[in-house]
Amino acid sequence: MADQSFFDKVSSHAAHVPDVLSCIANLSNDEVFTPPEVVNKMLDLLPQELFANPDTTFLDPATKTGVFLREIAKRCLAAQLPGYAERSAEITEKKALGIPLDEYDIAFQKQLQDKIDHIFHKQLFGIGITELTSLLARRSVYCSKYPNGPYSITHFDDAEGNIRFRRTEHTWGKITYDANRKPHQNCIWCGASKDQYDRDKELESHAYEFIHVKNPEDIFKMKFDVIISNPPYQLSDGGSGPSASPLYHKFVSAAKQLSPRYITMIIPSRWFAGGKGLDEFRADMLNDDRISTMVDYVNSADCFTGVDIAGGVNYFLWDSNHHGSCRVTTVRGQKQITADRVLNEFDIFVRSNESLSIIDKVKSKAQHTLEEYAFSRNPFGFESKARGISQKDGAHPVKLVHSQGCGYVKESDVKKNADHLDRWKISIGKLVPSNGEVGVDPSKGYNAMTQPRILSPYTVITDSYLVLATFKTENETNNFVSFMTLKFPRFLMHETYSSMNISKSNFRFVPFMDFTRAWTDAELYDYFDLTEDEIAFVEGMIRPMELDPSLNA
Repeated sequence: MADQSFFDKVSSHAAHVPDVLSCIANLSNDEVFTPPEVVNKMLDLLPQELFANPDTTFLDPATKTGVFLREIAKRCLAAQLPGYAERSAEITEKKALGIPLDEYDIAFQKQLQDKIDHIFHKQLFGIGITELTSLLARRSVYCSKYPNGPYSITHFDDAEGNIRFRRTEHTWGKITYDANRKPHQNCIWCGASKDQYDRDKELESHAYEFIHVKNPEDIFKMKFDVIISNPPYQLSDGGSGPSASPLYHKFVSAAKQLSPRYITMIIPSRWFAGGKGLDEFRADMLNDDRISTMVDYVNSADCFTGVDIAGGVNYFLWDSNHHGSCRVTTVRGQKQITADRVLNEFDIFVRSNESLSIIDKVKSKAQHTLEEYAFSRNPFGFESKARGISQKDGAHPVKLVHSQGCGYVKESDVKKNADHLDRWKISIGKLVPSNGEVGVDPSKGYNAMTQPRILSPYTVITDSYLVLATFKTENETNNFVSFMTLKFPRFLMHETYSSMNISKSNFRFVPFMDFTRAWTDAELYDYFDLTEDEIAFVEGMIRPMELDPSLNA
């Protein structure tokens, strides 16, 4: 018979017994477990009549704890068998008091078990991302790792029930070579590095089944009404440094391939404006008018306690019958702002609803933006590890600024942008401060960039830094540096961020002004006709920055 404790003991004793799936630690920032309260916020986006319909089918293609399926089961049972919790509690109390059950009690127990069997056998399906998580998911959904065993609340004829796991292998593509002629091979499906994921059978391959097949519809050979998940975020791709390829967008794309009625997933927000290999996905998402709702957490810790994901996270509802604007809610700490928006207003997604009017004013009046002047990464062709020689001499007249100080190189060593050697330059670090400022209290404001530094003529930098602009005169240079420490330009940069990396595209909204004169924030607000509310928003978003002349080289 059904053990009602799975369904209502958690809720009836919630004040005393914490949900283990709320307490469980995350494996890593790449495989984040979803708290039940977040799952239920996502389920709230769906039409609630779906849970009352015994024919609705649900799939979690990347289940880890089984929390999505468990919470769906609770909603289905409550909608399809109203009052079951109270009735079950009465029967439990009778048993505790030694009162014999009457025929109505016995009939209800059978009705309850039949309903549980139907929900778990006909409505709920999952794919474990690893063998371990498939066991964990079965334990939380069926109350037993083995649903064909005596402790399962519903009986299956096999040991996996409807939560399957099949070890899948990566398919390695052609060999490529990096700048040092080191060979690499990557999976054609997910981009994982062969060096790291070509493993013995005893180790997990992390080749997730749902995105390693050409036709994901063949996995269960059935139609799903709702696909819901928190997919893995990325895998190491063997590039230089801690390089990783995103995965979550592949789960979204595979889900769309199944043509469900609804998709809701929680994923990193890096796709809003950047991210390796995400340009096509970003364009697809921004131009897909079936996305009806999006909830964006600027700080991931506001969604996943204790988890820092640069750029934040978001969950969305894709509705196959919706065609129109998207209701976007931006969450910054305790503050939430909601607006109906057209997602493809820009070629990136600007996450702050309040900033749209400000950006429109800048775009309508600015003749040029800083994006046109900023250099691409590695502006002079020196890797981050380059140091030059320690002392300047006749053969090495060019100063090279690096993360440990400076050295000197030959003019002929400058392989890129050598025509800017004799100009004044302004640089910043290529990373957003403090690991993307993920832990910053929004009420205290953001820096948005590191301190700018002035590079005198015949001074260059390594790939650790970006060059924002160059000038012929020292006066223009000083005015520009002063401009970049103002709140308004840094606010416009901040509104393009979706990761901890900065590139020239992040200056797309920063106006390039006349720098033969100096500017103040008040003058910029007046020039672009900002309202008092808009000014207050900018002022509250960005913290003051004082120039540090000691950085100049």
